[in-house]
Amino acid sequence: MVSVVMMICHDNFKFLHTEKYLFSVGPMLFLPGGLLQEREKRAKWNGIPTLLQKLYESSHPNSDLSHAHNFLKVLSSHLSMEAMSFVTEDMKTAQESTFPNTYTFDLFGGVDLLVEILMRPTLTMQKKKPKMNDDLVKDCLSVLYNCCICTEGVTKSLAARDDFVLFLFTLMTNKKTFLQTATLIEDILGVKKEMIHLEGIPNLSGLVQSFDQQQLANFCRILSVTISEPDVGNDDKHTLLAKNAQQKRNASPSRAEVNQVTLLNIPGFIERLCKLATRKVSEATGANFLQELEDWYTWLDNALVLDALMQMATEDAEQSSTESSDESSLATSPLRHRLPQSMKIVHEIMYKVEVLYVLCVLLMGRQRNQVHKMLAEFRLIPGLNNLFDKLIWRKYTASNHVVHGQNENCDCSPEISFKIQFLRLLQSFSDHHENKYLLLNSQELNELSAISMKANIPEVEALVNTDRSLVCDGKKGLLTRLLAVMKREPPDSSFRFWQARAVESFLRGATSYADQMFLLKRGLLEHILFCIIDSGCTSRDVLQSYFDLLGELMKFNIDAFKRFNKYVNTPEKFQTFLTQINSSLVDSNMLVRCIVLSLDRFESQTEDVKVVEVLSECCLLSYMARVENRLSFLFRLINIINVQTLTQENVSCLNTSLVILMLARRKAKLPFYLNALREKEYAEKYPGCLLNNFHNLLRFWQRHYLNKDKDSTCLENSSCIPFSYWKETVSVLLGSDRTSLCAIASYIDEPFMDLDRDLLED
Repeated sequence: MVSVVMMICHDNFKFLHTEKYLFSVGPMLFLPGGLLQEREKRAKWNGIPTLLQKLYESSHPNSDLSHAHNFLKVLSSHLSMEAMSFVTEDMKTAQESTFPNTYTFDLFGGVDLLVEILMRPTLTMQKKKPKMNDDLVKDCLSVLYNCCICTEGVTKSLAARDDFVLFLFTLMTNKKTFLQTATLIEDILGVKKEMIHLEGIPNLSGLVQSFDQQQLANFCRILSVTISEPDVGNDDKHTLLAKNAQQKRNASPSRAEVNQVTLLNIPGFIERLCKLATRKVSEATGANFLQELEDWYTWLDNALVLDALMQMATEDAEQSSTESSDESSLATSPLRHRLPQSMKIVHEIMYKVEVLYVLCVLLMGRQRNQVHKMLAEFRLIPGLNNLFDKLIWRKYTASNHVVHGQNENCDCSPEISFKIQFLRLLQSFSDHHENKYLLLNSQELNELSAISMKANIPEVEALVNTDRSLVCDGKKGLLTRLLAVMKREPPDSSFRFWQARAVESFLRGATSYADQMFLLKRGLLEHILFCIIDSGCTSRDVLQSYFDLLGELMKFNIDAFKRFNKYVNTPEKFQTFLTQINSSLVDSNMLVRCIVLSLDRFESQTEDVKVVEVLSECCLLSYMARVENRLSFLFRLINIINVQTLTQENVSCLNTSLVILMLARRKAKLPFYLNALREKEYAEKYPGCLLNNFHNLLRFWQRHYLNKDKDSTCLENSSCIPFSYWKETVSVLLGSDRTSLCAIASYIDEPFMDLDRDLLED
């Protein structure tokens, strides 16, 4: 029997069947030489079992590990080519047949053996821990990483060993093994079922403070996995119903939120990230740049390409030493002469992508105000403004296939990723926060004050309180620079989505006439209308972002509606605009809400000659003034959503329908609208369908919004309708008195009533 001739040399081993033999697989497997050679010929193991046997025999405790290292180098050469082929061939699915050497290495216990060798110093009882050779540690880590990317299941098995994961962090204190360790940790944490507790890492604060700037930037790749809420990846889980249920089950802070607090408590952490995010390329590169780059190539998708670049860079290093550090000079330099500087730029961009991502996540967390205060104090925004033309938007980058999900870790080029993270950071920084005025310079702040003075309205309190020493420097602020590149962006560019989101976030919150006029004077409205009507844009994501931005730009602003009418000056243009709106109300409903709210405001200002003039001339206001058009929007807004399909994306449809009905209630026309809904149901031969659905939606609305202060504040600020009136209107609509003309129940005939079923608990 096979088990008789096997020599088992370890207490802990496992069994598995492969072909017709039963093999013992643990840190090592021994077979008699004859049997091993015979099996070798048939299985084509390329001598890996024999090498593993020699590695095991030469790696006993207290033995000279130089011999073991030699065997490991030979093994590594077998495995590295497979890893290289995996990296350079579009990241194939890891299969045994595709990567036989790596599979065999793991099959015969190679992975467990390397883990044991690495952790051996921590297991000794000696007071003085033995120190392993740095090169041996690096090679062990590299082989483990190769196994992770080439053999299915290795990463998960390593991730399941919490002791090993925490041990890896201790290896990051050594600069010589830092990058290999960080690479492996990132891979492991990416598949780990439970998010790691950062506070469980021994002396985390000391570890982070010991990092140089290069190490800290790379460490941000690991941090991004530990502070971001996991993407559930299932549309059903993204519904508000499911999210609310999950929040009830998990009332305490999530592990990601706890990790964010842990990071913020590390002295100097945010300040160093701000310095990394804003440093110039010339500040980031010294005499050891090529050595740093040689390590950094591990991060690139195609290592062979960078190897070739490295060789060229080394040959050209002396020629390049006299180059100007000004990034703008690159465009006129021959390729060979500018290559090292180009690589410096890409190198720095890769760092900044990771840093900006971490800052962005922290800005969206529960400690947002604390983070905001630090980012302002450490002048993040002025620093990014100084980099805008020379690094961030130094050249046009095609971006036709950029994904617009919540988690933008797409397989983009460094340039694209950098621009997206930059725009996401601006969006998070400006959104509903008074620090948004730091995106302007002193002259632009004075311009806002002048606009308010001319309009005879008080300055916004946040503008008055802005610390002028923390705003942008130079001739243009960051917002103005962003507007300039936004206008130049090609029609099919996906950057338009992020640019519009970033600018919209500056306008969100309580409507500011001065903010709107500042952007209107720079031609933003005409640019948006061109993109919606004349550019041929078909991207739903981009159109939605432009509709939302247009709504914030025009809300309650009579000058904006006058400009709209001047641009949309033909029936054909107006019809194209309406077609775009009607093609997807989920995308355009925020603009519909803006028009309805603005019309209601203007109709109460008939003593103003300019308002009366625009009301009579503006095709958009005239269209929305017709009650049949408002009813048409109301029907469709209620019809395209239900409680089970409500998400953060489409819940705005429910709120827009409520705005229409609240304004109707103010004018004592609520019964007219409810009766119109009833007549619509009967005309469509679905009595009760629309109103039952709306009743359920409003019951959900009560549960969702009455427990969320932030959401209620946003509703009040964006509509200028007190939240108490929102709550009151919903209560009236949900009234159980069937004699009330303002209660939905009064308009549903008894046979079709379906109000008692509690869909909210499904």
